[in-house]
Amino acid sequence: MRALPHGARAYVLCAVLAGAYCAAPAVRPGTAVPWATTALLAAVHAVGSRVRGRWPEWCSPVLLAGAFLLPPAAAALVAVPGALLARVERPPAGARRAWRAARLSLAVWAASCAFAALDGPGTLGALWALGDGARAAAGQASSGAPGFPYALAAAVAAALVLGLTATALEGGVLVTAERQSPRAAWWGRLPGALAPYLVHGPAGLAMAVLWRSPYGPAAALLVLLPMYVCACGFVLYRRESAAHQATIRALVQAVDIKDRYTRGHSERVGRASAMIARELGMSGDRLEAVRIAGILHDVGKLGVPTRLLRKNGPLTPEERRVIELHPEYGDEMVRGIGFLGEARAAILHHHERLDGSGYPYGLAGAQIPEFARVVAVADAFDAMTSTRTYRRARPVPTAVAELQRCAGSQFDPRMVGALTRALDRHGWHAAVTADAPEERGNVPADPAPPLVRAAASDAPDGPHPIAGAPGGGP
Repeated sequence: MRALPHGARAYVLCAVLAGAYCAAPAVRPGTAVPWATTALLAAVHAVGSRVRGRWPEWCSPVLLAGAFLLPPAAAALVAVPGALLARVERPPAGARRAWRAARLSLAVWAASCAFAALDGPGTLGALWALGDGARAAAGQASSGAPGFPYALAAAVAAALVLGLTATALEGGVLVTAERQSPRAAWWGRLPGALAPYLVHGPAGLAMAVLWRSPYGPAAALLVLLPMYVCACGFVLYRRESAAHQATIRALVQAVDIKDRYTRGHSERVGRASAMIARELGMSGDRLEAVRIAGILHDVGKLGVPTRLLRKNGPLTPEERRVIELHPEYGDEMVRGIGFLGEARAAILHHHERLDGSGYPYGLAGAQIPEFARVVAVADAFDAMTSTRTYRRARPVPTAVAELQRCAGSQFDPRMVGALTRALDRHGWHAAVTADAPEERGNVPADPAPPLVRAAASDAPDGPHPIAGAPGGGP
């Protein structure tokens, strides 16, 4: 606990005390608790937690089955052994285990209370007494109680309560221990966190129904098999996605190290590209692909000699031709990265111009891939609105006006219009990307040359001829 801030310690301690208070009625003398069911569910959850490491991926149906089969106090105990035995990757291990046990106990207790408040146990009791699957599915319980559809609705509601409680408690520890903002800790996590429980609720209900069937707990545990397979697939997907992001970060960091005076430029171009794409109606995988295209658009600079990227004086025609090869270098570098998809076209063609005067292939109009036209506008916008050691940042309205002036000749008017609308709606905050001036020697400030050179020509903008060229540099 010593590694935790005081506020986080108090928060965890309160959660532990609250969890103990909720579970206390189960251990009072004279309380009728089905201990065999409680122990078996707790053992299954403990094994699952030890195997998978994180409870929501496939152990949630076990907790929900406990919430449906047991009184709230006993249901709260189901999560404790698994939470205490699960692997802990970061210290303090004791505090993390205690916190995990308290959070899950409170979440399961709340789910069990919600299920009881909706008369879920009475509905399940009628279904068990009926023993007729056809009549139960039709909602015809012999006792006159609501049938299976009502039990399913109550189960889903209880599952959502479990997810909401667990997420809300987790958000509190993120605020107190990791200093996250309440908005990020709670509202930013809720939609994605609650969605899996729409599946976990019916799975938990199926376990509860089978548990009391003639086939017993063994049949109920079979429900976990498809959940486990799905969880394994989801974990593999998340690991692959994390590997993709790590690949992108490594490439961007390599470019930033090599071309220090555009540090942060790639990330901002990715953000501006995503803003344009949203205005154009892109979503899902295409939106993510265009964001990645913006981030990686200059990866080909890794193939350009560092002395040219950091040269203070004007480039010779031969040097400029070498630098103008960076889109082709970039395309070659990412050729084997299959998940990039359409992003590769943007890396290769983001310096093409609508009038055909760009490079590397002089494409014109609709010949230029859509992603490349998006990234070209985002690239030029960030180049004009970023402060660097050799040039001051232009105001956003001035940069937008220049993009609009060049629309139809250099830039696609649709992309310029989309960026304009997105900026009106969300604004723009560009960070300073320059390193300290002493790293580059005595470089004079840019005497505010005509903006046309920053956005519509290949002429150098200020003393450095690379980063000041159109679209953030060749």
